[in-house]
Amino acid sequence: MKEKVNRLFEEIEENLGYFQELGFDYFSCPDLASLGEASKEKTFSLLEKEIRECQACPLAKTRKNAVPGEGNIETDLMFVGEGPGRDEDIQGRPFVGKAGQLLTRIIRAMKFEREKVYITNVVKCRPPDNRNPKVSEIETCQRFLLKQIELISPKVIVTLGNVPTRYFLNKNAGITSLRGSFYLYHGIRIMPTFHPSYLVRNEDNTELKRMVWEDMKKVMAVLGKK
Repeated sequence: MKEKVNRLFEEIEENLGYFQELGFDYFSCPDLASLGEASKEKTFSLLEKEIRECQACPLAKTRKNAVPGEGNIETDLMFVGEGPGRDEDIQGRPFVGKAGQLLTRIIRAMKFEREKVYITNVVKCRPPDNRNPKVSEIETCQRFLLKQIELISPKVIVTLGNVPTRYFLNKNAGITSLRGSFYLYHGIRIMPTFHPSYLVRNEDNTELKRMVWEDMKKVMAVLGKK
């Protein structure tokens, strides 16, 4: 093995000498980090295309648009809901209705911009009548979410409501008892909190708003936001 390595270096030295004789003073080397980023963006783009074209479960037959997610794939913070609603199904974007507008305000209050975090759902197609996704639908679709998490590698995932919280934590307890504490999922901190649509439906309940903000302050502390 050592002889092969030595021979390789000898060949490199011979080749460099040859090019030097031809008048080359230096060789530029591609930025490996930028190549990695480009490859990651390409992989993510292909993943989004696969999601938009997916026909793997019955939700594909009733959707208008699959909703892969959107945001910064270099972020430390992800938000994961249960599934697209009516407005999201029409536009092909996550959290764009009233609940999405509230989520955007929450993100800004956390001193982030919506474009600087990543927002997605457990299932990428709207369940009919906005029902909760079935276990079979979640199991079929989960490979997309898991790949997104693998590529982004966030420090914190905020789970919005019962469905994503139960998916990550594998617990049957409700969001009221689970919210407010961090849990670990493959080294990633999970912070469960109420879904913004629940806050919209209970807009006069200041206690709910207070609890969500307490949850977000803990996330901000972990991510260095004061």
